[in-house]
Amino acid sequence: MSEITKAANEDYAYLKENIETLNQSIEAACRDSGRKVDEIHLIGVTKTYEPDVINASIRYGIREIAENRVQEITRKFEAISTDVEWHLIGHLQTNKVKYIIDKVKLIHSVDSLKLVEEIQKRAAQINKVQEILIQINIADEEQKFGIQPDDLPQLLESISKMNCVRVVGLMNIAPLVENVENLRADFKQMKRLFDGLEGLGYSNVKSEFLSMGMSNDYRVAIEEGSNMIRVGTAIYGKRNYTGGC
Repeated sequence: MSEITKAANEDYAYLKENIETLNQSIEAACRDSGRKVDEIHLIGVTKTYEPDVINASIRYGIREIAENRVQEITRKFEAISTDVEWHLIGHLQTNKVKYIIDKVKLIHSVDSLKLVEEIQKRAAQINKVQEILIQINIADEEQKFGIQPDDLPQLLESISKMNCVRVVGLMNIAPLVENVENLRADFKQMKRLFDGLEGLGYSNVKSEFLSMGMSNDYRVAIEEGSNMIRVGTAIYGKRNYTGGC
């Protein structure tokens, strides 16, 4: 190992420690709920973190990363290791779909028919079937995006007629609460909605991924059925919002 490589590894040793600690916590949550660890997809949320840090986390085992903003995907894309899959988890405007349709594996934050129609259009142009999640505003928070649970059936019926979009599950952003135990009811409701997808009989609607749980509440989310957690600070540390991201 060169001195440069050794020094770089030492600079990012905290990432290795954080990821190991996180994996141990995920394993414990799975044991407590009778789940298998290999069911859980760990998504590294990389907003505000630069490519050198992200690439180091990939070397330590992070295989899927997510950004909240389209411009951050386009800015970082070429500088990030190809040994990773990209997710878009933030609100997506229709006029920005074209910038990420060829880059992301999964769009988590789909919340309108208008947006789905644009994804269908752009995916068709590059002969791609784009996988998406429907974002549900389960707690009915005014400041958050996402559809109401009652609006899900109509949206899925419309999507069922499209050939370049595939719904693979649901996504939820839980409220920030002092006691994460208070989130269990919302998570349980999300799991019921998720379980109901398969029975609809649409060929392009599947219950593969339930994306819920972040750094502060992922253990409860796993215990209530999440199989995709979005973790930023627990991996990368405190965010620096003055760094231009």
